[in-house]
Formats: sequence, C-alpha cells, structure tokens
Amino acid sequence: MELSSVCLTTAGSYVFFRLVNNGVSKLPIPESACRNAWKWRNISTSFVHSLVTAVWGVLCFFLHPEMAEDLIETYSVFSHALVSFSIGYFIYDFFDMVLNQKLSQAWELLFHHIVVITCFGLSVVSCRYVGFAVVALLVEINSVFLHLRQMLRMASLAAGTLYRVNSIVNLGTYVVFRINTLAWMTRWLVLNRDKVPLMAYTLGSVGMAIMTAMNIVLFCRLLRSDFLKSSTREAKKEKET
Repeated sequence: MELSSVCLTTAGSYVFFRLVNNGVSKLPIPESACRNAWKWRNISTSFVHSLVTAVWGVLCFFLHPEMAEDLIETYSVFSHALVSFSIGYFIYDFFDMVLNQKLSQAWELLFHHIVVITCFGLSVVSCRYVGFAVVALLVEINSVFLHLRQMLRMASLAAGTLYRVNSIVNLGTYVVFRINTLAWMTRWLVLNRDKVPLMAYTLGSVGMAIMTAMNIVLFCRLLRSDFLKSSTREAKKEKET
C-alpha cells in the first residue's frame, strides 16, 4: 500500500470510531453507568474495535497462511489495512482519553498507545513486520471479553451468571492470546535477531518488555478481583452458616 492509502485508511478509521462513539452516546445507557457516561462510551467503542480486529486478524492468517511463515516481508493488502485501521483507532482513543480523563488515571494506557502507534507506524510505512503486527493484534480476541467484563461491571451485572462465565473465558483467553502470544513474539524476536535491523529490534524489544510487564500486572488484578476475592467471600459465607 502507498503512503497515501495508509493515511487514508488511518484517517478513515479515526473518523469511524468517532462516529461509533457518537452513536453509542445516542443509545440507552444503564442507570448505574450514567455517573460516568464518558467511560461507558469509551469502553463500548473499544469493544467494537476489539470485535472487528479479532475477526479481521484471524481472517488475515486464514486467507493468507503464507504470512505465518514469514512475518517480516510477507503481507497482504488485507493485513496491511488492518494494521493501518488499528493505528487510527489508537490515535482516536489516545485523544479521547487526553481530552476526557486525568493524566494520573490514564498515563499507563496513553504510554501503551504511543508505543503501539510507533511500532505499527514503522511497520505500515516500511511495509515490513506487518505479519508480526497482525500477530500482536490477536490479543484483541481477549480484549473482546475484557471490555465486556468492564461493561457488565458498569451495568451492575457483576453478580450474574453471564459475568461469571465471561470472567472464566476472559482469563482463559488472556493466557492464550495475551501472555502466550507475547511470549511467542519475544521468542521470535530473539531467534530472528540477525534478520531485524538494530533500530527495529530495539524498538520491538522495548515495546515487548513494556507490554509484558503491563499484561502481567493486569492479569494479577483480574485474578484477584474476579476469583480470589469471590473465593474469600464464599469462604466467609460458609463460616457464617
């Protein structure tokens, strides 16, 4: 894809998610989420991105399996467009948080977005590592359940069966599509050190280290919130009866 096509796809994605956000604002919001309507809109928009990207990412490897054999040079217009599309989303989400949230509350995600936009930007401009970027986007399969979890909590449905089932699926997909994917990407980067220029290798290594640390912290938070605390509450109930 030419640079003009990249810019057009990225800009189109930015506008698309602005429209999604505006559309969500016109839909009914759960009463319990009304006190933080911006967060509800933001998470709902992120949910749409995760859903679209998860399906798109899987289709990239399904339609072009040869890309899995060469993550550096081999790519399709379809996969290149996906990475450009995601850059547009991350730019949109970056400014949405800057304008509506305190820096002290959002700095982790803002830093994450800067790293992702930089790495993905290098990929689409150079037309290299597109396959590697698509592998990274497979984490969005887990993000579907991660965002759904947040929406259920905001809608005061954290005590229901749907939330419990989603928590189990969320944790399972977290291990498979986040932790395992990041581990595989780190291993691939080390094994292919000689094929990757120093600048790209350094940027990739720093990005992977940051993502790994953030995902381990988030995993511990999810485990403690959805499983360890609930187990403690059940144990207390048993003692009381």
